Amino acid sequence: MRRRYRIGGRVQGVGFRFFAQRIAARLGLGGWVRNLPDGGVELEAQGDLDSLTALESALSQGPRGALVTQFEHTEISDELDGGTPFTIG
Repeated sequence: MRRRYRIGGRVQGVGFRFFAQRIAARLGLGGWVRNLPDGGVELEAQGDLDSLTALESALSQGPRGALVTQFEHTEISDELDGGTPFTIG
C-alpha cells in the first residue's frame, strides 16, 4: 500500500523531515519526504496498513516544535520497488 501525505502548519525548520524519516525507517516503510515552497511538507510512504497507520499517528503530531494544522493523504496505485529505503529530499 502506498500513500502520499501533505502536511501544513509549522513544519519546516523544526526537524520534521528527519522525524518522518526516523519513524518511517523504524516502521520498515519505503518512500521519501521533502519540504515544499509553500512551507508545508510532502511525503510518500509504502508499506503495510498497520505501519502506515502508525506513521500517520506520528506525523499528525510531529516533532517537538511543530504545529500540524493540515494533514491530508491520498492513495497511490503504483508501488515502489520493495527494497527502496525512506529518503529525505
